[in-house]
Amino acid sequence: SHSISSEKRNRCTAPRPPLQEAGSRPYMPSLSTASRNPSAKCYGDRFIPDRSAMDMDMARYLLTEPRKDKENAAASPAKEAYRKLLAEKILNNRTRILSFRNKPQSPRASIRSFVLMRLLSQAKPAKQRRYIPQSAERTLDAPELVDDYYLNLLDWGSSNVLSIALSNTVYLWDASNGSTSELVTVDEDNGPVTSVSWAPDGRHIAVGLNSSDVQLWDTTSNRLLRTMRGVHDSRVGSLAWNNNILTTGGMDGKIVNNDVRIRDHVVQTYHGHEQEVCGLKWSGSGQQLASGGNDNILHIWDVSMASSMPSAGRTQWLHRLEDHVAAVKALAWCPFQSNMLASGGGGSDRCIKFWNTHTGSCLNSVDTGSQVCSLIWNKNERELLSSHGFTQNQLTLWK
Repeated sequence: SHSISSEKRNRCTAPRPPLQEAGSRPYMPSLSTASRNPSAKCYGDRFIPDRSAMDMDMARYLLTEPRKDKENAAASPAKEAYRKLLAEKILNNRTRILSFRNKPQSPRASIRSFVLMRLLSQAKPAKQRRYIPQSAERTLDAPELVDDYYLNLLDWGSSNVLSIALSNTVYLWDASNGSTSELVTVDEDNGPVTSVSWAPDGRHIAVGLNSSDVQLWDTTSNRLLRTMRGVHDSRVGSLAWNNNILTTGGMDGKIVNNDVRIRDHVVQTYHGHEQEVCGLKWSGSGQQLASGGNDNILHIWDVSMASSMPSAGRTQWLHRLEDHVAAVKALAWCPFQSNMLASGGGGSDRCIKFWNTHTGSCLNSVDTGSQVCSLIWNKNERELLSSHGFTQNQLTLWK
């Protein structure tokens, strides 16, 4: 007895392990399921059932039900069906007796919160109707603007600079600060200016002349980079860029692709129009070219066809569309549907037509009441703006 008690005493006085506070009691987990903080949630234990979370009536029913089933083994089918329906609707087919967590939220409240969340997620603020002004924000004087439907004398570059040709002079108007500068004035032998077109970089600009020459200018230094001669036999009234390719359309009916980086700039020629080419537009992908002429013809040219058949590519168009009954000048490729093209006809036609350029079919035709001068798609909305000449001279925004 003495040796045993002394052994116990020696054990109690043994040195304490490190990093333990002197005189502290060993940690014992609390056996109480309720938290001392009444506001804190109690989630229970995975292995110890929680009496407060259990439905005792339900537990008693689930415990005694199998015994009754054995006693009433010869119950009628109607009673059996009633019992199954009761278990499904009222008991929700519950089979668990013990509960290890707090009681779940009542079904009625959970359904109400679920419906409320769905309604809040579906309720979107009403989209405000966009204000469209009925008057011009800025009006610029344009003396000596050539009154010729077939010319393209206005272009807005990617650097927010507007170029406009007034007789023999090309002016630049910077929309960011409202400043105006003169780019070039050509002599009487070459003028007037018949077309202007900004390159995609917003720095270089092509200028078509009545003498059939095409000039390429650097607007940052007001320097003439090159003059391309001998491309056409008469005035150049339409221009279109496709990266480094400048496409020109002339009164001679020819369409010419010019690579401005090389000395021998003519790389492709299209023959399909019998009269002046007054409209040119490349698609956003740069694979298809739309051309409109004074012969009332709309052509769709494909790059792959011209490259695969260089000899036949001179006259091999993808589609030849003859639905317009007047000159086709206004052309615009849809920014949100790559195979859709809008075209506008002159005074005898007055229609905007929408084309599927894959099949060549006309999707829709709208009579605008006036000759269609130009078309431009809205990049942010599914809208199309058209400008018109004789007889109403209107601007129309189409949804």
